[in-house]
Amino acid sequence: MRYESSAGNRSSAHPGSTSLRTTTTVDLVVPVYDEEDTLASSIETLLASGTGRSTEVTIIIADNASSDSTPRIAAALAAEHPNVEYVRLEAKGRGRALSQVWQSSTADIVAYTDVDLATDIRVLEPMVEVIRSGLADLAIASRLRPGLAVERGIKREIVSRCYNRLLRISLGVRFSDAQCAFKAMSARAAQELLPQIEDTEWFFDTELLTRAEWAGYRIHEFGTDWTDDPDSSVDVISTAWKDIKGIVRLRKDDRAHVSAEPPAPNTGAQILHFIDVGIISTVLYAMILLFGSQIVSAVTANIIALFLSTVANTALNRSHTFGVRAPHHRLTSQLKGLAAFGLCLAFTSAGLAVADGFTGPWASVGTLGVLTLANLAATVVRFVLMRTWVFARGTRLGASNADRQTTTSESGRSTDHLPKAGPGHD
Repeated sequence: MRYESSAGNRSSAHPGSTSLRTTTTVDLVVPVYDEEDTLASSIETLLASGTGRSTEVTIIIADNASSDSTPRIAAALAAEHPNVEYVRLEAKGRGRALSQVWQSSTADIVAYTDVDLATDIRVLEPMVEVIRSGLADLAIASRLRPGLAVERGIKREIVSRCYNRLLRISLGVRFSDAQCAFKAMSARAAQELLPQIEDTEWFFDTELLTRAEWAGYRIHEFGTDWTDDPDSSVDVISTAWKDIKGIVRLRKDDRAHVSAEPPAPNTGAQILHFIDVGIISTVLYAMILLFGSQIVSAVTANIIALFLSTVANTALNRSHTFGVRAPHHRLTSQLKGLAAFGLCLAFTSAGLAVADGFTGPWASVGTLGVLTLANLAATVVRFVLMRTWVFARGTRLGASNADRQTTTSESGRSTDHLPKAGPGHD
């Protein structure tokens, strides 16, 4: 098992966090649908895996309206083991099961794994630890990190990698594997994020992680070995198509479904990143002008080079300098960026007009000095406009982490409003 970390700037640590408690409670949900052949052995494996002495894990079997012997087996397991619970839902959908059970939980951390246990279950303990310590709000397993022992078919591998690349391009996210069925998150993150999730099926994972990253929650990623279940009933193509429709929905959803924006980089980092982007944009401009002038007139090539380098500059500053992650309002940002560029162009044009009247032996030096000052002023103005207007931070919708009310976990469970089945349920 290999360890990796990714994306996010939001701090989880706050007064009363799990890092200050001696025992951390974890609700590990196992969604099932017609799993009579594997359920008992998988639960026994989970029970035997064990966790650290400071962690108390309750396994919750979430039955998605199974029609075989799964309910009877699950109820028997719950009756036999005090740290196993069984919840029956009369509607299918992995996302529906996870959302309902997690929102009903009073544990410090909620997690889930698929019943096939394809993911290395040893990853649970470090996941719990990274959330308990306050270093992350969510912890996820990834099959797509280099150097992992991953066994699955070519079709699934290609579809999975293409899908996650599509997520990075279309939604601007940084996590590497949205659909690996082993995730955990803090109770606070669950309480804030789950009411925003609309999908009740396989896209649930993607929507959860995307909204979490857009909101600035810290996501810690663990590379893990993984063995494909050859008997999996998941229709990869059908699921992929539903996922694509989910991506489109998220792209169109312009509502601010987050409790707070992700924190922007500090001013010093912004200045350095702004300089980096400026250098890249200048090089891009020169290259486009050089090659463009071989095809069209110098004036036309200059206009094209200015436009494309400005668009690239705005896009890079958006993500690299000012830390904007959600894909919404990209066009608005570009229009504002062009307006800021136009204002800065006016500075240099004015400088040229002033320098045009210089005469004598020091005219060249004077012209250079005026243009240098004009460019310096234009750069400062452009940075200020980007910081305060183009990528201005909106008013936070919720309290900051420091102002959040501390949530503590009491003993016992609050899944009572969900239908549970006893040993005699058929």
